Amino acid sequence: MSIKRYGVEGGIGTGGQKLPFARATEAGGWLFVSGQTPMTDGEVVEGSIVEQSRLAFANCLKIMEDAGYGVEHVVHVTAVLTDARYFSSFNKVFKEVFGEHPPARICSVQDLVVDCKVEVDVKCYRADKA
Repeated sequence: MSIKRYGVEGGIGTGGQKLPFARATEAGGWLFVSGQTPMTDGEVVEGSIVEQSRLAFANCLKIMEDAGYGVEHVVHVTAVLTDARYFSSFNKVFKEVFGEHPPARICSVQDLVVDCKVEVDVKCYRADKA
């Protein structure tokens, strides 16, 4: 089984630093997308938890699309919120993104390295790529 890495040329983090990890890796039909925050061009986009959650998911979806996966291929999401009070609003965005067929998920509250409200990662599977 081979491993394909996406975005190893260096994503851009805060302050324009090149990030030392792949944006995603693919192996055996599985795609693992690295945690995404509400960033555009290496800068956190300010906004509410709803706005930041939408952008974090949009960043995941763009990476997935580049690798040939769609939202229907998402089997698990890890979400980190910086405040438990964001949970209900985050769930609304989660429902927008995944509709009536949500993936499995874990959601925790903890500090993030980046100064934002949310970080999400996704794990996808496509049997035809296995």
